[in-house]
Amino acid sequence: MRFTKMHGAGNDYVYVDCFREPAPADPEEVARQVSDRHSGIGGDGLILICPSEVADARMRMFNADGSEAEMCGNGIRCVAKYVYDHGICQRPTLRIETKAGVLPIDLEVVDGLVERARVDMGRPVLDPARIPVEFPRPIAEKRVVDFPADLFIPLNPPSRWMEDCGLDLRMTCVSMGNPHVVFYCTHVAAVPLATVGPMIERQPIFPQRINVHFVEVHSPDEVTMRTWERGSGITLACGTGASAVCVAGALSGRTARRILAHLPGGDLELDWAHDDHVYMTGPAVEVFSGEWSAEESRQPAAGGRP
Repeated sequence: MRFTKMHGAGNDYVYVDCFREPAPADPEEVARQVSDRHSGIGGDGLILICPSEVADARMRMFNADGSEAEMCGNGIRCVAKYVYDHGICQRPTLRIETKAGVLPIDLEVVDGLVERARVDMGRPVLDPARIPVEFPRPIAEKRVVDFPADLFIPLNPPSRWMEDCGLDLRMTCVSMGNPHVVFYCTHVAAVPLATVGPMIERQPIFPQRINVHFVEVHSPDEVTMRTWERGSGITLACGTGASAVCVAGALSGRTARRILAHLPGGDLELDWAHDDHVYMTGPAVEVFSGEWSAEESRQPAAGGRP
């Protein structure tokens, strides 16, 4: 199977051009194998670039655990770059089909290659039932904005890590085609993400699991965030998550509707515009291409080691 490794702000995936070769018969299993950073290619998941009947290309995105996700903001920028750079469709604005709908992407082309892209991420979904967030008892709120998370997530009594990072025990939930929960704190680097992320991701109030973000606000137009992605774990960036953080900050009055988000893998520019759409701008990078064999990946290394 021919593949191309790409990343957007460090959020890296293995991409397969299904215009030129058949899609893998079992993409869930392939995603698990190629994502392994020790015995596979290494990445946050697998993305298939497929023909579409309604757009210039269709993106299918699989997390590192094999689960198929609705959308990936960093991944879709890389899909657009691949489609343009490899001659599948060369227009300044491309339309990419996803499970969350068809999204338009404006390309920034330098010397014939895409360097950055601006994605119309669409309108945020705030209705709890559509995110989805399911509370065990009825609540009066029509939006989950600055909602006391400790009522439904085991965050009480406060532990040492909450004090260290200055955690605000209120959460805001947003869907950007996939579900997100946003928490704010004063020292985001102090959050034990590898422990807290999976615990929150799988809480019963999130029936489809959820992407978890912790955010430190520097000013009304600048934040730093860290992410635990549903199905992939800690990632260097999350485009839909940064979009959700933009919306959460504006709804809660912590930030403006236009922000610069610093993520471990790089920066993303977010704008929750007056048309109610969130626009995200960031880099798209092609790293290398190669050929991968599932059979070879299962063979023991020299000396009998797996």
